[in-house]
Amino acid sequence: MAELKTLQAQQRVRVDSGRILDLTQQLGPHGAEEVVCRAMEELAVRLTYLEDRYRSADSSQLRKTARSLAKIAEQIGMSDVSRVALDVLNCVDAEDEHALAAVMTRLLHVGERSLSAIWDLQDMTMG
Repeated sequence: MAELKTLQAQQRVRVDSGRILDLTQQLGPHGAEEVVCRAMEELAVRLTYLEDRYRSADSSQLRKTARSLAKIAEQIGMSDVSRVALDVLNCVDAEDEHALAAVMTRLLHVGERSLSAIWDLQDMTMG
C-alpha cells in the first residue's frame, strides 16, 4: 500500500517595510501605529468573513470582501496578501471553483503569516 504524504507550503511572505516607514513619516510613530493596528484588525476580521462567505458560496460578498481586503493590505505594505486577494476575485469572476478553493487556502495562509510578519516589523520600527 502506498504511503500518503502531506506537503507543507513554505513560502516567505514579504512585507513592504518602506510602506510602514512612509506611514511613520506622514503620521508620526503614534499615528502610524494606530493606522497599522486598525488595518491589521480589519484584515483579520475580513479574512474570517471571507472564509465564511466562501463556505456559504456567497460570490457577491466574496468579491466585495476580497477587493476591500486587497486595498487595505496594500495600504500597509502587505503586497502578497493584496495580490492573492485579487487572485480570489479573478477565480470568482471566472467561476472556477477548483482554483478558488486553492487560492482561498493560499490567501488564508499568506494572510496569517503576513499579519504575524507585520506585527513583528511594527514592533521593530515603532517599538
